[in-house]
Amino acid sequence: MTNEQRMIVSALRAQGMGYGAIARKVGISENTVKSFCRRNAQKAEAPQQDTKSRVHHCLCCGAPIAQHVGRKEKKFCSDKCRNKWWNAHLDQVDRRAIRGVTCANCGRTFSVYGRAERKYCSHACYIQHRFGGGADE
Repeated sequence: MTNEQRMIVSALRAQGMGYGAIARKVGISENTVKSFCRRNAQKAEAPQQDTKSRVHHCLCCGAPIAQHVGRKEKKFCSDKCRNKWWNAHLDQVDRRAIRGVTCANCGRTFSVYGRAERKYCSHACYIQHRFGGGADE
C-alpha cells in the first residue's frame, strides 16, 4: 500500500465511507483497507441523522414524542392516548389468536379471540343449556 493510497483511505474513512466502497475506489483488497484502518484507529464518522425525521408525534393527540436511539419507535405519549386510539381503531388490531369453538348447546361453531374459555355461542344458549328453557321462562 503506497503513501498516496493510505492518505486516500484515511480521507474516505473520515467521510464515513465503508471498507468495501473504499477498496473498490482505491483498487486494493477490502481486507487491506480493514487492516490499515484498524491499525491506525481510523473510525468512520457517524452519519448525522436528520433531526426532522426523528420528530415523532402521538397518533392520538399529536403531542411531540421524544424517541430514544436504538429503541422501538414510540407511537403514543401515554397509556391513556394508546388505549383511546386503539379503542377507536379496532379494525387495525392484529387478531392472530382467533380459534373456532363448538357451542355446547346448539352445536354451532363460533369464533373466540384470545384464551377465552367460552362454551356457548350466546347468552341464550347458556340459559337454555343450564336451565333447560328459554330466557323468558
